[in-house]
Amino acid sequence: MTRSARIMVVDDEKIVRESLSAWLQKSGYDAVAVDGGQRALELLEREEWDLLLVDLKMPRVDGLKVLRRTLESKSDIPVLIFTAYATVETAVEAMKAGAYDYLVKPIDPDVLAMKVEKIVERQNLARENVVLRRKIDSLCQFDEIIGNSRPMQQLLELVGSVADSDATVLVTGESGTGKELIARAIHRNSKRRYKPFIAVSVGALPASLVESEMFGYEKGAFTGADHRHLGKFEMADGGTLFLDEIAELAAKVQVDLLRVLEEHSFFRLGGDREIGTDARVIAATNRDLRREVEQGTFREDLYYRLNVIEVHLPPLRERGDDVILLAEHFLKKYSTTSGRKKDCFTPQAITRLRDYYWPGNVRELENTIERAVLVGKGAEVQVQDLWLDNEHHQSAGQALVSLREAEKKHIVRVLEENGWNITRSARILQIDRATLYNKLKQYRLSRPRKQS
Repeated sequence: MTRSARIMVVDDEKIVRESLSAWLQKSGYDAVAVDGGQRALELLEREEWDLLLVDLKMPRVDGLKVLRRTLESKSDIPVLIFTAYATVETAVEAMKAGAYDYLVKPIDPDVLAMKVEKIVERQNLARENVVLRRKIDSLCQFDEIIGNSRPMQQLLELVGSVADSDATVLVTGESGTGKELIARAIHRNSKRRYKPFIAVSVGALPASLVESEMFGYEKGAFTGADHRHLGKFEMADGGTLFLDEIAELAAKVQVDLLRVLEEHSFFRLGGDREIGTDARVIAATNRDLRREVEQGTFREDLYYRLNVIEVHLPPLRERGDDVILLAEHFLKKYSTTSGRKKDCFTPQAITRLRDYYWPGNVRELENTIERAVLVGKGAEVQVQDLWLDNEHHQSAGQALVSLREAEKKHIVRVLEENGWNITRSARILQIDRATLYNKLKQYRLSRPRKQS
């Protein structure tokens, strides 16, 4: 029990109602003995109850009348009927009328305790579910997404219009723009919000494991498969499956994913039973999938299946004063979590934040503010606390480098500062090792050889 249930015990026989209420009180319930149907109806209207135990045969107002009135006015209160008349007809009549269950006198205290415990547990779970739904509903809308700029308002308007559909969504944008945050916002504002949101970072998984993680496997499907494993599509059934870094999917898995999107079913590895799924797919990528299709590395038919609705996140440098709004949000966040009080930014620091190119977008901004809170002295964040690269400073009218070149320079700088340690560099960049290796390959970067 998560709380003491209030139970009304209704019987015209004194010894029966008092015995039953005494048994229940010993079990920790708030049980009240009531001497007949009429009195029960009066108390039902005036007070709050979790469960009614009602004798079927009583003078004037019998158990069936109490049951029917309860269902009319307080339908969420279960009614347990009991009687000395053990006939199929009375049992069927009570159950058809809407009784939760049926007991025959003389009542075994252990049987009664077991049934009451199950009913109360069910009631408590129902209440907890209501509370949980209210909490989930309170998270809906877009309060967790910070931004007043026109590009962000247009983005949120689009997200709001597509959230409640079942169409697949492709979220695009540079690294660090918050693609998973948008995917979660779509889920929380959809009719699927009470079901799971399952996120899979395709780039973070070894290629050999992607298929088994997405579709699951049967025991004995391969060496080491000593039990059945449910895949993400099964776990997300009825909810949303978010596939991040979708461009990293191997050709074989692209075919399997296309089939799921078309047929809404799949097979576990090593299985012969087709499994249906009602998971909505939201995919995300920081790469140009159209170019990937042209280059033959991504299936065109899968691209169009995923790109029913495209939601593109603007880079931070195009969001105007959202930079300052976000910086202030992160300042408050890390001042609280670190215990280092920081009130504001100096005017020079604000100018620096506005003028910086932000190749790593919101993720880089958050890292910058966290570091400034930890290393800075005094109540204000100074410009020297920001540790920003002058190469990415953009003064008015200055020609900007391409995004590709800016990202490449930033990756090289982080690698050099960390002695080309891939694990540490990936952590600072807030990407996984596989993505960093792909970036090195993409930009044809390699660790310089030491001079002999």
